[in-house]
Amino acid sequence: MTNPGPGRPRLEQRTRRGQTPRAEILDAAGELFTTKGYANTSTRAVADAVGIRQASLYHHFGSKDDILDALLAETITAPLELAQRLGKAAEPAPVRLYTLALFDVRQLCAARWNLGALYLLPDLRTERFEAFRLRRDELRGHYEAFARDVLSEAGAAGVRGAEVLPFRLVETVISIRSDEGAAPGYAESVIPDAALRMLGWPGDLGEIRGTATELLATG
Repeated sequence: MTNPGPGRPRLEQRTRRGQTPRAEILDAAGELFTTKGYANTSTRAVADAVGIRQASLYHHFGSKDDILDALLAETITAPLELAQRLGKAAEPAPVRLYTLALFDVRQLCAARWNLGALYLLPDLRTERFEAFRLRRDELRGHYEAFARDVLSEAGAAGVRGAEVLPFRLVETVISIRSDEGAAPGYAESVIPDAALRMLGWPGDLGEIRGTATELLATG
């Protein structure tokens, strides 16, 4: 047995991705929650998938809800931080919206497990996950603000309700992954492009894509 840190010794050699026991627990939980179902997965099953004792898991997470909350945070933290930075940037609205959509699509596609599918869990409507819901609402608010600016620039500000579409379009990656079993290769280019076109923006998508790619590359 090997020692994974706090708690009792590991039952078997490390087989999970992650540099720490906490990361390995999240990897195992991400797989089980998205393939077996959240309600059908116990903390013992997660611990077994990592190769640690259940008692050791509780040194890192107090409950199964805490594990779910940490997984949800992985999906929202980086795009929300980017959206906050873009909201203060001097870039044109189409660039800001495209950059956010491109980053978000990349993240949803690159994740080893389709964690966005967890958004549909009824558990997320409880008070326990209110903080996550508020953060997701904040991200959606940034999308809608950028979209309204794009509509204004495109002369289509009067298209009622269109500002909600880009956020919903980006999250179609989640259902596509659920249907196809893998991240769609076309999503990175098609979805951000479509987010602008559905708002009536007529400009050069290649130029916008290049600028957005540079912005993401430079952090």
